[in-house]
Amino acid sequence: SSEVLKAIENVVEDVFKSLAQKKAPVLTLADRSDWRNIEFKDSVGLHMIPHCTTKQIRSDCPRSATKFALMLKILSMIYKMVQTNTYATKRDIYYSDTLLFGSQSVVDNIINDISCMLKIPRRSLHVLSTTKGFVAGNLSYTEEDGTKVNCTCGATVFTVPSNVQGIKNLISHAKFLLIVEKDATFQRLLDDDFCNKLSPCIMITGRGVPDLNTRLLVRKLWDTFQLPIFTLVDADPHGVEIMCIYKYGSVSMSFEAHHLTVPSVKWLGLLPSDLERLNIRKDALIPFTKRDAAKLASLQKRPYIACQPTWKNELEIMAASKLKAEIQVLTSLSSDYLSRVYLPNKLQFGGWL
Repeated sequence: SSEVLKAIENVVEDVFKSLAQKKAPVLTLADRSDWRNIEFKDSVGLHMIPHCTTKQIRSDCPRSATKFALMLKILSMIYKMVQTNTYATKRDIYYSDTLLFGSQSVVDNIINDISCMLKIPRRSLHVLSTTKGFVAGNLSYTEEDGTKVNCTCGATVFTVPSNVQGIKNLISHAKFLLIVEKDATFQRLLDDDFCNKLSPCIMITGRGVPDLNTRLLVRKLWDTFQLPIFTLVDADPHGVEIMCIYKYGSVSMSFEAHHLTVPSVKWLGLLPSDLERLNIRKDALIPFTKRDAAKLASLQKRPYIACQPTWKNELEIMAASKLKAEIQVLTSLSSDYLSRVYLPNKLQFGGWL
């Protein structure tokens, strides 16, 4: 905490120095959205290069003056929370003055900018994300406040903790971790008692694009248990991108890649090549939209696809067919095909990439 307080004090000191010299204060931070600042490393994923291009938030420019003021406002709130050892969610910060901030996304963006500017992980700033992810299966742990959580009880679903860093006493006899893209598939697998039937496992869903806490939990489970990690996503560009966020990270959070990515993640399904192999009816597949085609083209150019020849082949199959499929397409074969046939076969015979 003293490191966080010192970093904020340095920023404020620079503001005072500029004012004393009759200069307009400026906040300087790495440009998180510039691909030129991002490097791909197989062992880490997408991470920010040490000497990258910066952007300035100026106090004397009409376009950025409001952002400058809001950054100082949120810095003062963080300073107070670190001093008093209290926490707030991004939502709490937004609702402390909705008129001032205007929207939740403004707050989210500023907090990421502050984290990047101070070079301090967001959870060390005492700002928590509202969690949307779920976890179930063979896992128990103690939350920071002493609450004991036991996910092993049957079909019970638990929300991913909002302070992943603070959880301790993790116990699991799971043989693997399965990341499921969608809530509906996650619930279906729970109803089919998938976590116990094949072999004990842990299941996690970020319910679409994963939030920070879900990614932190996947990383923490990997660090603690070194389990094989598999992903089950739709056979479409959006599903592939979600899987890549878990494995390689995202551009906007590349400055935190070392705490968030799990490069050992494997693609279990649904593979575009599975659709042909399983003779899925063409009328059960969905034609590409323009947005799908653009997303796929963008994925194919990403640095991490080049080092994954098998993934590259799957994306080429998808591009050639111009068709996509949701995981639910497997119900066209039988209602419990996913949990009874597809996943057991894949896990037993190594059908992942």
